[in-house]
Amino acid sequence: MEKFMKWVEEKLVPPMAKVGTQRHLLAIRNGVVSTLSLILIGSFFLIFVNIPYKPLADLLTPYAATIALPFRMTMGLMAIYATFVMGSDLAKSYKLDSTTGGILSLGAFFMLQMPVNVLTPKDKPLGSVLPMGSLGASGMFTGILAMIFAVEVYRFFSVHKITIKMPEQVPPAVARSFEALIPGATILVTLWIIRDIAGFDVNNALLALFKPITGVLGNNLFGALLPMFLIHILWSFGIHGMSIVGSVVRPMWLIMLDDNAKALATGTSATHLPYVTPEQFYQWTVTIGGAGATIVVAALFITICKSKFLREVGRFSIIPGIFNINEPMIFGAPIILNPYLFIPFNVVPLVLTTVSYTAIKLHLVNGFSTFQAWTLPAPIGGFLSAGNDWRIVVLIAVNLVIATIIYYPFIKAYDKKMVADESKAAAEAA
Repeated sequence: MEKFMKWVEEKLVPPMAKVGTQRHLLAIRNGVVSTLSLILIGSFFLIFVNIPYKPLADLLTPYAATIALPFRMTMGLMAIYATFVMGSDLAKSYKLDSTTGGILSLGAFFMLQMPVNVLTPKDKPLGSVLPMGSLGASGMFTGILAMIFAVEVYRFFSVHKITIKMPEQVPPAVARSFEALIPGATILVTLWIIRDIAGFDVNNALLALFKPITGVLGNNLFGALLPMFLIHILWSFGIHGMSIVGSVVRPMWLIMLDDNAKALATGTSATHLPYVTPEQFYQWTVTIGGAGATIVVAALFITICKSKFLREVGRFSIIPGIFNINEPMIFGAPIILNPYLFIPFNVVPLVLTTVSYTAIKLHLVNGFSTFQAWTLPAPIGGFLSAGNDWRIVVLIAVNLVIATIIYYPFIKAYDKKMVADESKAAAEAA
């Protein structure tokens, strides 16, 4: 055990810590996170498309398209919002103008889309329109690529001073616009040649490239376990695992959630959605109360521990834990570099992932189709995110029992050690 922890600390943690501070991944993470408030609002409306009470569901069915409109305008356009913020954030990290970085990224993203000429209605044809299919979660990879290309071109021209400089008397906003002319023209012309002249569909190519990865992460037990393993191993050594792993996999999790939501909105059964493991799967059935399902640890500290220190940690951790905030427990117990809690903290998420994955795969409970605020208590968030399915609440309760059984012997051993330490300290003080 000691050798393993030493190997992880020396070999795995340093490179992963560097990944967590890589500027492009940070920009991607910040851009995706910036869209969550809109996704949350839009997902709220999708709940009413799948009301479990039949009389009310029949009443709302004729208005389903209207009810789902806020969802389509938020999650359905997610790539647009995220691309601007990602470009702005990456430009800012290079000490470039953030607004210009966001605008150039957005322009690059739109240049990679292909308008469709709509000839209906006959009296007033719509003309060229952008299909929404590639503007939501399925366009995230295109947005990421467009953002990186646009900002790096912008940086290249800025570093080499290949820009149009205006006199100091010119207002800053106007000066920035002229500074962006040369890099902007280079970006748009290059992407115009690729998408329109050459006819290369970047979005479909990227989706085809990442589809096998998304399939493994979303519908394969090994793929479901891998993010949990990496996140909790990193947390065990004091590195925010979700910040690092989430930067890489969250775009794919969002594609899964978007596909599930679209399938549900078009009549697919909630127990037969395309993907098992979008991020909400982990949020509500695995990391209950925070990473490692540590709400259980707080409860056990309060109820079975004799150590004054552990009981106190349990008391100040239990309320935040109910709302999925477990930093007080992570750093208070502590769980970081704690040989007594290392094994259960890493094993519990893997076991709960397996149990929950099996339940959804066997159609015993609904899949997850809507985004809910992560600070909701798990039974409420899980119920809403899984299409108002009460069976998810039962699954969460079962998982809490399983986590309690796994944690119990390790916490008893840790409590025994802490009681001995406190008795020794008291004797020395006396």
